[in-house]
Amino acid sequence: MTLEQPDSVWNHKPWWCQPWSIILTGFSIISGSWLLFKLVWLSILVALPITAWMGFFVIIFPKLAMQEINQEVD
Repeated sequence: MTLEQPDSVWNHKPWWCQPWSIILTGFSIISGSWLLFKLVWLSILVALPITAWMGFFVIIFPKLAMQEINQEVD
């Protein structure tokens, strides 16, 4: 007896577009801005769009993609 894993949007994405790589890239950019400039306001300015980008691609995009797939199946 085999248990089938539910299909995930991440199964169809390359390694560089996986949640771990998105989060690692985002944190690296934010940390890099701090290490390079040592300015809190600049790091916050960098962190805002990067955090939005990470949130979209790790949380919102998979839900939207699965809704789209489910609508196509119905």
